[in-house]
Amino acid sequence: METPIKVKARNKNGVTTIRALMSHPMSVEKKDKKSGKVTPAHFIQTVTCEHNGKVVLTAEWGAAVSANPYLSFKFKGANAGDSIKLSWVDNKDKKATVNAKIK
Repeated sequence: METPIKVKARNKNGVTTIRALMSHPMSVEKKDKKSGKVTPAHFIQTVTCEHNGKVVLTAEWGAAVSANPYLSFKFKGANAGDSIKLSWVDNKDKKATVNAKIK
């Protein structure tokens, strides 16, 4: 099975850059024209990143975000070797989490 989150974390001159690629369909609600059946939306609702247990990012997303979303952000106060935890929860209560060390 493919890892649901791939993350890279690098520190340069006191600024840490997080880059993450998340595997998720991120689909909107659709109605089949022939059968009339509605396929419900399926999307990541909340993305959270923690640095050594402290939340440094919380993002609230909706169905308008593209499939397999890419997220990049920066923050200060971390050092090489520190840990980060990136996680998401979708609207069907599925979850994914990955832990990484800052390089």
